[in-house]
Amino acid sequence: MTALVLGSASPARLQTLRNAGVEPTVIVSGVDESQLDGLPPAELALQLAELKCAAVAARDDLPAGALVLGCDSVLDLDGAALGKPADAADATRRWQRMRGRSGVLRTGHCLRDTATGRVAAATASTTVHFADLDDAEIAAYVGTGEPLHVAGAFTVDGLGGAFVTGIEGDHHNVVGVSLPLLRELVAELGHAWTDLWSPR
Repeated sequence: MTALVLGSASPARLQTLRNAGVEPTVIVSGVDESQLDGLPPAELALQLAELKCAAVAARDDLPAGALVLGCDSVLDLDGAALGKPADAADATRRWQRMRGRSGVLRTGHCLRDTATGRVAAATASTTVHFADLDDAEIAAYVGTGEPLHVAGAFTVDGLGGAFVTGIEGDHHNVVGVSLPLLRELVAELGHAWTDLWSPR
């Protein structure tokens, strides 16, 4: 079995990997996401994923020969990269812009093989169609606090699921990690996806 280290505090990413048979070790990167600014959304997501992966891979307490995964997601709306909202007012403004429209959720993935130092990285993109929420629904949703902790101010696997009318592309990518893309990156580094499965 190949050990996977997830460099993310995201409970949704962890649960997605667990549901796919992978039990990663979680080590939060602690990377300051504000250090990158002004980049196109897909590039921003990828560069933040690379920074997170590098920060975790540099540690000396990793399992031997581990693969380290860094991920970062942003919502691309009209070419602007929307990460986590600053506060409730920001989340409300976003939803007023997003409702009845579509955006592209972009998740950068960076995978490093600590045994060889090789790195594979790519960005997954999934189009998300949002329901046309009224102001009361937006206020109620923002009031739950959920949108304040996630890229794009919405979830598809939580309370926000009722406000997503459709998805084009990989559903898991919207949750935070694209399993098909991760499988490709694992293969690019010379490993088999099934070797990451924990014993059942």
